[in-house]
Amino acid sequence: MFKICLDATPIREKPSGVGVYTFNLIKALDQLQASEDFKLDIYFQPTFKNWLSRNFSPNELIKSYSPHCLPIPVTVTNALIKFPNPLLAYFSRSLDRPDVVHGTDHFVYPNPTSRNIMTIHDLTFVKYPEYVPKIVKTYLERIKNCLKFTDTIITFSENTKRDLVELLKIDPDKIYVTYQASRYHAHYLTEQQIEELKVSFSYDFNKPYFLFVSTLEPRKNVISLIQAFNYLKQKYKIEHQLVLIGQTGWKYQPILDMINQSPYHTEIHHLNYLSDDLVALFYSQAEAFIYPSFYEGFGLPVLEAMTLGAPVITSNSSSLPEITGDSALLINPNHLMELAEAMVSLIGDRVLRDNLIFKGKEQARKFSWKKTAQATLNVYRSII
Repeated sequence: MFKICLDATPIREKPSGVGVYTFNLIKALDQLQASEDFKLDIYFQPTFKNWLSRNFSPNELIKSYSPHCLPIPVTVTNALIKFPNPLLAYFSRSLDRPDVVHGTDHFVYPNPTSRNIMTIHDLTFVKYPEYVPKIVKTYLERIKNCLKFTDTIITFSENTKRDLVELLKIDPDKIYVTYQASRYHAHYLTEQQIEELKVSFSYDFNKPYFLFVSTLEPRKNVISLIQAFNYLKQKYKIEHQLVLIGQTGWKYQPILDMINQSPYHTEIHHLNYLSDDLVALFYSQAEAFIYPSFYEGFGLPVLEAMTLGAPVITSNSSSLPEITGDSALLINPNHLMELAEAMVSLIGDRVLRDNLIFKGKEQARKFSWKKTAQATLNVYRSII
């Protein structure tokens, strides 16, 4: 029996991105404990603000796992690891002597008595620094500091693994790919639940719509999607709406300005953060899911859309072709007309649309959080 200590710090009250990965991995690993020879412990580090106010309470989402509090913020830890410091070993006592410490967000605590694993989600901040805020640009220094005591790296695609080898010169034998999975399954909503959700939420589902789900930020290429939508409305007089679901992120204002300036702004709907059930409803009823992102470490919304039966149009770059296989229409995210033409083809070709739905569901079945947890557990075993 060996002991794992997994970092739940990225999980917020409304998890997205890193938090979704971390939360689902914890749930899946917790379920594996009954049949495997390991014990899972959860820990978290307080925010700097909470640390100053001596608030060491866990997030509501992880309370049921009885997490340890490692009472030092990540920002302070990152400053201390730049030089030998006895304080770090002192705080390690809060982890209660694990065999493996797994940092889930481009950082792992330097526990001197365990093997240490760091998850790196993507290298946007290295390849496309223009797409990330200043705080994210500090990830590179943070990662390089952690690499000095990290035994193994986990990432989510072979594409990101290649980036890690080429850009950070990490030994490929130290990098393991553990694919993520959808938070949904194919039959997540019953027909009755779908009808009840439609009644409860103020939106006219009788009008067909294109759907985008993710944070509104430059990397996601939302402006090109709005421009393609405007073009189709003007040239083909399509009846479709455009629905954008996601919180506003870094440099979001130009996206909102583009919506407001559109001659079809009344047919573009930004719905911000929605519950899992409502997002599932929008996936399941969409004419198509559009994800023209410039760069992704995995591309979880694409997998969610395929799981719930939305035909997908996405970029032919980074990890996205690896995740979709031949079950999506792939476009160059830098070519606006490619995107517009793909959207038109889905509207006009019902056979193509049905084929993509079928292939997407088949592709999505290859991924599950149980498989992610098992692959992660295999990584743990490989280093102890």
